[in-house]
Amino acid sequence: MKKFTIITLVLAMLFSAIIQFYEPGFGINSASRYNMFAPRTLYWGSQGNDVKTVQDKLLRWRYYDGKVDGIFGARTYRAVRRFQQKNGLSIDGVVGPSTAKALGIKEAFMSTASAQGTNRSADEYLLARTIHGEARGEPYVGKVAVGAVVLNRTRSPQFPNTVAAVADGQINLTPNKDSLKAAKDAMNGWDPTYGCLYYWNPATATSKWIWSRKVTLKIGKHWFGI
Repeated sequence: MKKFTIITLVLAMLFSAIIQFYEPGFGINSASRYNMFAPRTLYWGSQGNDVKTVQDKLLRWRYYDGKVDGIFGARTYRAVRRFQQKNGLSIDGVVGPSTAKALGIKEAFMSTASAQGTNRSADEYLLARTIHGEARGEPYVGKVAVGAVVLNRTRSPQFPNTVAAVADGQINLTPNKDSLKAAKDAMNGWDPTYGCLYYWNPATATSKWIWSRKVTLKIGKHWFGI
């Protein structure tokens, strides 16, 4: 009887330990489980219901005049900047925690986390390398313009939809401070080219085809076209 009691107690303690410490899927998907409610930063190119929430707020407060379609584009970007300026926030066109809180929609950002933040960091650095390789001798606005063209391509059906696939030129050089800042500005929505898909230096261009593009503006040594 005493032996049976001891075995019962041991089993009970073992079962209690399992209940207390066991976590389904631990070690396989634990990071995603703990991060499933991580805040999501919204910026040009973001899509989803949280973007709709931002657009709806800005529309009702007359900062935004576009469709509530869940697509963070030029109008949403400009509306966010206007809202940030009016409310004394950092004016970057990005809806992060501070802007979300000012909008009163912090809850909208407690959505399922994705690799979006990680992808943005990787894309931003790759974009900076492209800018440095292609426009390191250009004025700052020309650097941003080159970055904007790369990003415009990712949104065009004529090109692949990743920075890595559409980046041009020497991307193996280490970007300097200006190139890193230009990449950030381009990622945040500044497009000095207003939608151009091509840029080239007429003094060094070897492609005959590029001359068939319509030139819309010139910045420094680069021409930009569609």
